[in-house]
Amino acid sequence: MNCGREQDGKNAAATGVCPAATDMRLNGIHAGRNAGRTCWMIAGTLCGGKIQGTFGMKYKNLRNSAIFYQNTSTEEGSDYKLSVFLLNKLKPAPAAAA
Repeated sequence: MNCGREQDGKNAAATGVCPAATDMRLNGIHAGRNAGRTCWMIAGTLCGGKIQGTFGMKYKNLRNSAIFYQNTSTEEGSDYKLSVFLLNKLKPAPAAAA
């Protein structure tokens, strides 16, 4: 989004570092660094200047209003990863047996 909320970004001091900029679980998806090209999947990202909630809370408005989501989908074409794939990547690793 070029929002300047990456670590040491121009807006990080004022609005905080974006959780998508530091969440490494989706690193490399859609050719992005950390979750930067999948930020709609990460809770606590800004949209329209407001902190957004979980993916489940965001999803109902996503297809109609999220310009970044729509642009990413178009740019990635057949390489676009569906939300179900991304959600599986976000699941915590199973706990090791004791």
